[in-house]
Amino acid sequence: MSKQQLAVERARRAFRTGRSKPLEYRIQQLKNLLRLFEERQKDIADALKKDLNKSEHGVPLYETLGLEGEIQLAVKKLKEWAAPRPVAKTLMTISDEVYIHPEPLGVVLIIGAWNYPWAVTIQPLIGAIAAGNAAVIKPSEVCVHTAKVMEDLLPVYIDKELYPVVTGGVPETQELLKQRFDHVFYTGNCAVGRIVMEAASRHLSPVTLELGGKSPCYIDKNCDLSVACRRITWGKYTNCGQTCIAPDYVLCDPSIQDKVIEEISKNVTDFYTENPKTCPDYGRIINQRHFKRVMALTEDSTVALGGNGDEAECYIAPTVLRDVKPEAKVMQEEIFGPLLPILTVGSVDEAIDFINDREKPLALYVFSHDSKLIKRMRDETSSGGFLANDCLMHFSVNDLPFGGVGNSGIGAYHGKHSFDQLSHLRGCLVKQLKMEGMNNMRYPPHTADKLGWARFFILKEGAVVKTFKLAALAVLVILAAAVIQVRVSWFH
Repeated sequence: MSKQQLAVERARRAFRTGRSKPLEYRIQQLKNLLRLFEERQKDIADALKKDLNKSEHGVPLYETLGLEGEIQLAVKKLKEWAAPRPVAKTLMTISDEVYIHPEPLGVVLIIGAWNYPWAVTIQPLIGAIAAGNAAVIKPSEVCVHTAKVMEDLLPVYIDKELYPVVTGGVPETQELLKQRFDHVFYTGNCAVGRIVMEAASRHLSPVTLELGGKSPCYIDKNCDLSVACRRITWGKYTNCGQTCIAPDYVLCDPSIQDKVIEEISKNVTDFYTENPKTCPDYGRIINQRHFKRVMALTEDSTVALGGNGDEAECYIAPTVLRDVKPEAKVMQEEIFGPLLPILTVGSVDEAIDFINDREKPLALYVFSHDSKLIKRMRDETSSGGFLANDCLMHFSVNDLPFGGVGNSGIGAYHGKHSFDQLSHLRGCLVKQLKMEGMNNMRYPPHTADKLGWARFFILKEGAVVKTFKLAALAVLVILAAAVIQVRVSWFH
């Protein structure tokens, strides 16, 4: 058996012992995971500095604080999430137990991404643990140092049999995908997402695919450009533009293009100084292959800001491209780097048409004071997430489902959505061996009379149930009045 197959089999055997199912065990594992982030911040930060040039204070801000909050929420809410969920009864089930019972799926495969290697790998793991599953964790091999730290630390803090870490590159991932899983959770690009989905389909394994795409950003010419551009600058150049929900391109009226460039330039200096290359808060492209890819995207567009790079250091300056054409190279793929193309449109209608002519993005941003314009943009487009007057921040809201639609992904997670995504919500109906006369209408021989009763119970049951509830309420009122009368008589 291969190393990958052994890890999966070990996780499945551990799951079959049942030890991952008790809520107390799940909560303890989550608390242990929280302790990892409290005790090993330096190890995590040092590795991310080597891999992506992330700053000491930027690591908790963008990687681990959200995980700590997610764990605390899961610990607090787990009993509520895992409890049976009653559903509305009908006249046919009025005397029965009818409920939804969340149960673990089994063994989950989690394939993480390299841009936020802790955040996007551990967040689904939190959901997997909370839901009572076993999980095989495959960190991205692109972040060599972080993958090693993850491989070393996770088995120290959480059950190494239930939650094994498997490292390696493409061959190791391919071997993992040959195994049968009860769910596959992948974060990455669309091309690999298709491979993952095809592999999972051989076992009929459900998938969650957190992908990406070109997330548009429409700026209304009447909005506060100073504030809008400050938030866009932060959203675009955080992690050197290597964020799946970063604003990929700007749509705006031609009359404000120069002002937008001016404001973004000012904010780049405010955030990263006159020389971002020496700023500890400005990241690096993950490797030279991606450096060359991103730099090539500027070739047929006009650079308004930045545009320079250093291949040896994988540094690309914060860059703005102006008067970009729809057919330009930079508009043919997700950028995943610090380039911000600006395309001009004559109206919000033109912007909506432009967005709808392309694949559905992971996020859509609009900046405007006009609530009607915001509502139009929301209602007349489709995207994984929608934000007005900010960027990225929906990722931090645990109660919002985070995920794509169409080409940008399948499924959603965060908070209770992670728990539900990685649980089987089992429908349960518990009857008693009584009242058999009620079932005669469904038993052969079928007759017109039985059909009439069935029609009454099935098609009229809403009105019947409402009448039943009103009658029950009336009985309660009568009983309450009788009790009060008896008490009054007793006192007299």
